[in-house]
Amino acid sequence: MTGSGEPSQESLQPPTESIRPVVSKAGLKQGAGGSGDDGSDVDPMVAVYRHDIHKARIRGHEHAEETFRGVRVNEAVPLNADRDAAMLSRPPGEREEISEAHESWFRVSLLTEKIAMSVEPVGDIGGALTELISIEDAEELHAAWLNSMVTSLFTESPHCSHTSLKYHTLLAAALLDNYRSGFEFDDLFLAVTPPGADPEVMPHRTVLTTPGFALHVTGQPGNRPAARLGDVPSRSFEDVWSRLPAIPFDVDLECRGRVLDAQLRRIRSWSAALQFIEEFTAALGPVDSGDAHSTGGDGRGS
Repeated sequence: MTGSGEPSQESLQPPTESIRPVVSKAGLKQGAGGSGDDGSDVDPMVAVYRHDIHKARIRGHEHAEETFRGVRVNEAVPLNADRDAAMLSRPPGEREEISEAHESWFRVSLLTEKIAMSVEPVGDIGGALTELISIEDAEELHAAWLNSMVTSLFTESPHCSHTSLKYHTLLAAALLDNYRSGFEFDDLFLAVTPPGADPEVMPHRTVLTTPGFALHVTGQPGNRPAARLGDVPSRSFEDVWSRLPAIPFDVDLECRGRVLDAQLRRIRSWSAALQFIEEFTAALGPVDSGDAHSTGGDGRGS
């Protein structure tokens, strides 16, 4: 298991998105099926799922190519959604030299402390990536990313080895979809599957699914237990999780639920926390949803 859930070298990596073009929100109210917000003809809700595919090709942004096997990739994500998603999982700061032991785009598991690729190898990474990014429909792309294994093998940054490319991308897409609907960051909630309910997928806004529950980043939580994300994007997962009025599994029924809940109250990085849930439930089995355990707080405060 883990302590803080973040390697000490995380403080060394700035979000690379800061070097990308920024598109203003002004006048941007088109639907998810519209043309690119940056003037291109690519739907932004398609481009967001392809924007960081170079990281799964062991390349930084500055060395990324504009296409991969004929598909346009590496496009700017509008409305600062990519930058904000990066700030949820890794801290700002100047890049510094680090040891070669950590200079890898392959993610290190928080559950096992092993390189994920050594535990769940993918024989044809290029083929799996091609199949994934060749999907043209935005909602189908979202569903494919939720179920993707190949993207979970990679980190957001070799300086932040426990972070997850898969969940960074899903968070960026959720933020972009909310921003395009008119929500600001401080309007957003982490919402969880209500007690006794089946997991539900909200297009683009569901950021994780398991056999027992789902997590969503949305400005419209409805009747789901929810907690506000905060005023600005930051590595705050443990704080937001602790403020949920109810969590989507029973901590009184079995030890697995208590262990998972305890760990999520310690992990700050959002993509690392979401990846930890995926690995935990895959390795140890789904936690029983039962009657969700109240955590205190109203979950709706500022």
